[in-house]
Amino acid sequence: MTGLWVTLEGGDGSGKSTQAALLADWLATQGRTVVRTREPGGTEVGALLREIVLHHRGEIDSRAEALLYAADRAQHVSTLVRPALERGDVVIQDRYLDSSVAYQGAGRVLDAVEVRDLSLWATGGALPDVTVLLDLDPATARARLDAADKPFDRLEAEASDFHSRVRDGFLALAAAEPGRFLVLDAARPAAELAAQVRARIAPLL
Repeated sequence: MTGLWVTLEGGDGSGKSTQAALLADWLATQGRTVVRTREPGGTEVGALLREIVLHHRGEIDSRAEALLYAADRAQHVSTLVRPALERGDVVIQDRYLDSSVAYQGAGRVLDAVEVRDLSLWATGGALPDVTVLLDLDPATARARLDAADKPFDRLEAEASDFHSRVRDGFLALAAAEPGRFLVLDAARPAAELAAQVRARIAPLL
């Protein structure tokens, strides 16, 4: 049995955690072993890096930020993702390199190709089988985050133009790799989105 690697992408508040949970539950009914993880923070080292990149209150240079995400990614793929795939597990992952290209490339206005190449170097060229992009208008996403009534992290707290650039960055990535991406309207009901994700995943199991 071969492993399968599914990543979920999108702006903050787009519903990635909800869809990851629904997909994991369905895969369990199909008899598959599921590993749910996230970036940053899917490993012990990653948890330390997550605290820096998302919760450090001082200034972090944009290139330093990109390098920290790449360091987390290298550790994550090497010690968690690849071993799980080699066991034949299904890895469901909240964010991967596309987030770096969208947030540090488009959002921070760094060179998107350089940011992507950095992550590919860090992971030995690893790319997921399917990337689900939950596309949502930034204003709607912000309303969801406000309703959640929790403190914003460093990226969530950025201004609306930053989040608009991030959304555009994600859509450009999906347009460039239509074979890997499944783009969904995240404003639709969660159950409807979950059904579309299952339809995309089922033939690969």
